[in-house]
Amino acid sequence: MNVDNWQDGWTIYIWLIAGAMIILAAIVALRWASKNEQFDEDIKYLVFDENDKDKMSPEEFKKSQEVMKAQLQRREEILKEKQEKP
Repeated sequence: MNVDNWQDGWTIYIWLIAGAMIILAAIVALRWASKNEQFDEDIKYLVFDENDKDKMSPEEFKKSQEVMKAQLQRREEILKEKQEKP
């Protein structure tokens, strides 16, 4: 089977298939991210700790501490779920 003997216009189908595969991969990646709590607006607060208190406003520091506490609690829940599963 010689590619030179194919009629004109066959390359568009390769581009269409490649585009469809890219869109499908993006959908799968977004679905995975959504199910694994990857879209968290408060993640920016997880890089701060007690030493950063003077660099933040009192409201931001309070929010940072709340987010850290919630994140640690969620981590413990996930680890507990993983231990319960065989």
